[in-house]
Amino acid sequence: MNLPNKLTTSRFVITIFFVAVMLWDSLPYNTTFALVLFVAGGITDILDGHLARKHGLKTDFGVLMDPLADKILVCSGFILLVGISITEQQQAVILGEYYLPEAVAVPGMPGNPLMPAWMVIVIVSRELAITGLRLLAANKQVVLPAENIGKRKTNFQFAAVISLLVIISYPEWGGIWVKFFGFEIAGWPWSIWFTLIATWGAVGLTLVSGIHYLWQNRDLYLKDM
Repeated sequence: MNLPNKLTTSRFVITIFFVAVMLWDSLPYNTTFALVLFVAGGITDILDGHLARKHGLKTDFGVLMDPLADKILVCSGFILLVGISITEQQQAVILGEYYLPEAVAVPGMPGNPLMPAWMVIVIVSRELAITGLRLLAANKQVVLPAENIGKRKTNFQFAAVISLLVIISYPEWGGIWVKFFGFEIAGWPWSIWFTLIATWGAVGLTLVSGIHYLWQNRDLYLKDM
């Protein structure tokens, strides 16, 4: 197994530890540790593709498993965030006296999930549909490579999960970090604005890229219908 494929495979292992740490509520700074693991997974995604292109190490295994590893890691992050909400203490540090309308949804007010369930359903459904298409293509001895719009979608998804993890983690870091992530732009901390853009951008690109991918490869499944 070459190095890019080892990095791809390591992302599956990182996902297991990421999920375990996120669910380990009694672990101090568990979301911070989860954030580090998720960022590490993102770095392996950048490195495996770069090394494969630079050294001509592209393989069918990498083409199929690299996006699958991304999907499992990202979807795990989004699903776990549905079960997490901002506490009143975190709310006080993040927003202070400012009110975050419930309609904005991400991140929600105390008691509301960080990631609305409908957003996660959209993201997971798209990923399952495209994975099914890839399996159908593989059965026909066709390998479907990732497209640029899909890569942009993945970048936004990684940014969304990372920003949400930062939002619920940095109130524990104190000091300069609270001031940095709490710096206000137009009445809200810039980290809130970034999170909103990243999250809605991820959902929007997920829909657009899914429709694009299904349309581009419609011959693969229309013939069997």
